[in-house]
Amino acid sequence: MRKKNPGLVLILLPGVFLPSFAYAGGGAHPNMGETLPLYSVLPFVGMLLSIALFPLLAPKFWHHHFGKVSAFWAVMLVVPLLMAYKGTAVYEILHIVLADYVPFIILLGALYTVSGGILLKGTLRGTPGVNTGILLIGTVLASWMGTTGAAMLLIRPLLKANAHRKNRTFMVVFFIFLVANIGGSLTPLGDPPLFLGFLRGVPFFWTFNLLPHMLIAASVLLFLYYFMDSYFYKKEGITAAPDDGAKEPLKLEGSYNFIFLTGIIGAVLMSGMAKWGDISILGIHRGLQDVVRDGLLALIAALSMAATPKTLREENAFTWFPIKEVAILFIGIFLTMIPCLKILQAGTKGELALVISAVREPVHYFWITGALSSFLDNAPTYLTFLSTAMGSFYPGIPEYQAVALLIKDNPIYLLAISAGAVFFGAVTYIGNAPNFMVRSIAEEAGTPMPSFFGYMLKYSLPILGSVFVLITFIFFI
Repeated sequence: MRKKNPGLVLILLPGVFLPSFAYAGGGAHPNMGETLPLYSVLPFVGMLLSIALFPLLAPKFWHHHFGKVSAFWAVMLVVPLLMAYKGTAVYEILHIVLADYVPFIILLGALYTVSGGILLKGTLRGTPGVNTGILLIGTVLASWMGTTGAAMLLIRPLLKANAHRKNRTFMVVFFIFLVANIGGSLTPLGDPPLFLGFLRGVPFFWTFNLLPHMLIAASVLLFLYYFMDSYFYKKEGITAAPDDGAKEPLKLEGSYNFIFLTGIIGAVLMSGMAKWGDISILGIHRGLQDVVRDGLLALIAALSMAATPKTLREENAFTWFPIKEVAILFIGIFLTMIPCLKILQAGTKGELALVISAVREPVHYFWITGALSSFLDNAPTYLTFLSTAMGSFYPGIPEYQAVALLIKDNPIYLLAISAGAVFFGAVTYIGNAPNFMVRSIAEEAGTPMPSFFGYMLKYSLPILGSVFVLITFIFFI
């Protein structure tokens, strides 16, 4: 049998992406989203299906080769895109890597490193009351130290407290719902899309207008969690927390890492408030304050590693695998989602014109922003629909003025966009980066986690879907 030529795939694929015109290069970068065909999103679909199916159907292969799978789908997008769009494609690829992916990983890495140096010691047993308390504390903290910081700080104590429990999967799922997503809705520090809104003129404390939405969602989920935990607690026949010796008082070790966490928050705030001009990195313009922020975050992570004893991190079950997995998989996700984002950003001139045109009422903004944020990066999705709303109400008006007018005259639209981008991040494992990291840490600790589709079908769609319908009827209809 004649062997197939793998290079043939790469030779034929560019034809899929060739638009109706050829970009001549030079000058400004045209909006490729206006000419990209809808099927240019196929590598992104392939990336998502790989994340969903390989761990279920071929777990050993996935564990050892997920990096190669991510690279495969990235190549399937990058090579044809470069051949079809040349200089424009180079710019878009460099932009998403340097302006989006690298800062994203640096921030996640800093939060992961610093929070991994904080160890809660003492006797803490996972009763329904204790577990609900942990979820409540994490939900409150998430808006002030970011969903990633709060999740990384509390997931290990939650897992350790419940090591004696048989049913732990649902605990981690609700942790993802509340701490890794919904809890981050009150300040620009909580979740990246709100931070982007802050950069574009949304006042820092304006997002506190989401407090009623967050309180209802969090209250329903915490009540449901307590009911489920109580049910399983009784089902497991636990009448009291196991007695394995003298009770040790709770104490924090490595608490100096909270200073580093404060430094991370300060660096992020600085980058949003300072205006130091732009610098060019490989032709990509970035604010000097953003580059300084990334350098400070890397320095803070290094200082945390140097200041925290190795034995403390070992006792905290700290490993680099979760952040490594996120870094490898998300570079594939960021690259393959370029066509999706560009087509969305093209608005009514792109292949998703019908979707953009259908977004008119607050309920539309909430559900469509949310649905897309579940699978795409919620930050650019937020910006896409913020721009759609401003263009609908205030065409031709400068961005900062349009944002102020939207807040003054039509705040419900911004509330719908913000709530959709943050809340729906909990619908899939890739909706928000902490989801993936929490899942990885839980699996390392011996807690079985559902597959990509199992998470959605068994947990997020029925539970969160019901909560979002309630939110819709109360606030957006």
